[in-house]
Amino acid sequence: MKKLFLILLLSPLLLLAQSSVTLQVLGSGGPESGDKRASSSYVIWIDGKSKILIDFGGGASLRFEEAGARIQDLDLILLTHLHVDHTADLPALLKSSFFTGASGNLQLFGPDKNKFMPNTKIFVKRLFENDKGAWQYLEDHLDGSARLQLKAHNIKKSKKESVVYKQGDIKITAVSVHHGPIPAIAYRVDIGKKSITFSGDMNGDYHTLEKLGFKTNILVMHNAVPKNAKGVAAQLHMTPLIIGEIVRKAKAGSVVISHRMLRTLGKEEETKKEIHKNYKGKVTFANDRSRYKIK
Repeated sequence: MKKLFLILLLSPLLLLAQSSVTLQVLGSGGPESGDKRASSSYVIWIDGKSKILIDFGGGASLRFEEAGARIQDLDLILLTHLHVDHTADLPALLKSSFFTGASGNLQLFGPDKNKFMPNTKIFVKRLFENDKGAWQYLEDHLDGSARLQLKAHNIKKSKKESVVYKQGDIKITAVSVHHGPIPAIAYRVDIGKKSITFSGDMNGDYHTLEKLGFKTNILVMHNAVPKNAKGVAAQLHMTPLIIGEIVRKAKAGSVVISHRMLRTLGKEEETKKEIHKNYKGKVTFANDRSRYKIK
């Protein structure tokens, strides 16, 4: 009887540890044409349901459909920054929700403003607000009249991690990263004891990702520039050598290389060699629709 009581007492914790978590890359490319890839976007599947979106650039809406993801299953959208190749398909997602049973509040997180970019709340208003928005006919998703309501939240710039969302066994932690003059956020998604960390676009100057992604199961890193990148490119993005340095310090379980552009496509061996100067673990190059299950 005592043994049975212990099993019943621990069963919720056992179920929590057994949650199935899979990362799927929807878009593995950047902002250019010609790479034959959708722009940056990822979905996290939890127990077979598409629960969390990270970025939603051009082409991601089609990849979302191809993956069998469902808008009505989404709880969260996390925007690393507001560049077009990370946000362009948001209106398509919101409009298509009308033809589903999606309802309730869809929480959307993104960076705060600076002199170059609006904050995430203003960004959403400029897209959908009545009489002012580019797609003002979708304003009912902001004013309470549509079944599905988009709730935007700003994340203030900070080099110290903060928990921005916690519900059940899902916890989202965020920290600012350096993407030139553009406000940008890296996210860690913890589901029970499993975790995936997303660098977004960054060059590593803030040295915040190493701590955020410490001992994460999967660290998604953006490879927009090749080794020896200089000037503006190096101000915006990590070289492969820096990717390796960050991953080594983070002690990540594995690395997924994404945001692959024409200047890095075809240079996978060179890139891997540079990364392996600092990190000896598993490095995988993502393509659209690639899937990675956390075991």
